[in-house]
Amino acid sequence: MRTTTLGGSGVRVTGLVFGTAGIGNLYRPVTDEEAAAALEAAWDAGIRAFDTAPHYGLGLSERRLGAALRGRPREDCTVSTKVGRRLVPDDGNAGDDLANGFAVPATHRRVWDFSADGVLRSLEASLDRLGLDRVDVVLLHDPDDHAEQALREAYPALERLRGEGVVGAIGIGMNQCAVPARFVRETDIDVVLLAGRYTLLEQEGLADLLPAAAARGRGVLVGGVLNSGLLADPGPGATYDYAPVPDAVLDRALRLKAVTERHGVPLRAAALRFPFGHPAVAGVLTGARSADEVRDTVELLRCAVPDALWDDLRAEGLLDHDTPVPKPGC
Repeated sequence: MRTTTLGGSGVRVTGLVFGTAGIGNLYRPVTDEEAAAALEAAWDAGIRAFDTAPHYGLGLSERRLGAALRGRPREDCTVSTKVGRRLVPDDGNAGDDLANGFAVPATHRRVWDFSADGVLRSLEASLDRLGLDRVDVVLLHDPDDHAEQALREAYPALERLRGEGVVGAIGIGMNQCAVPARFVRETDIDVVLLAGRYTLLEQEGLADLLPAAAARGRGVLVGGVLNSGLLADPGPGATYDYAPVPDAVLDRALRLKAVTERHGVPLRAAALRFPFGHPAVAGVLTGARSADEVRDTVELLRCAVPDALWDDLRAEGLLDHDTPVPKPGC
């Protein structure tokens, strides 16, 4: 599997990055055995980049990822985690965390904290859950309502950690473009994790963020390429941005599916391949709950996507004519 360096950091990622929200029990339980099998299948497929966060299952995904990597050569893989949501014990809560999307006991509560001290405390706790002495990448996690503090306090703390060699690369992960574009311009981050805003369905990232990242030599990891499942199986009852899909958006997804299937290409395969057309994109982040899901994703990425498919999407107004598309072999 191809690898790419994140900006000027020297940290390398495989074209597919394993996102661990699913094995953090996103929406429904996953057993320890299923999570371990999914991570083993990813390793066997050549995936060597893994992204996690305290938010995912109140630390469950970090613990499961750390367990799976134990005994494997640390220098052979890239581990990314996030800061901005500290986990605080909540011993009096006997409920679950489904209100936040995760099927786990609500043993902790999340506290937004983009202070310098919060960054250090969060990273220390993540390392403990992972059972590692270092991570390769640290991302500011969704500072939508905390952008100023993240810029003034959290970012300088990450910059110091990078300068001291504690981490190899730093960046920001969000499902919007404006704040990451600001960080690309005003800071020396290495990478942006952009979720759901540069996909076959919509290309908001092309307006500003991706050109800025390319101009400054920053790497972009693209998550949410299936738009929270819509491009996996568009139809009534599908979701988009984790909510019921609007009719106009569903119609666009169905038109995309009609074109891709006319060329014998599954819609999911075209959606996985599409982001690689942009020069700033270093990799695509996808989640999986089982070994079969991992293998399915890898096979989809290997599907040949003919140039004529992209041409037809342009001809039908589903892609702008200046939208970059993957070249053969990408």
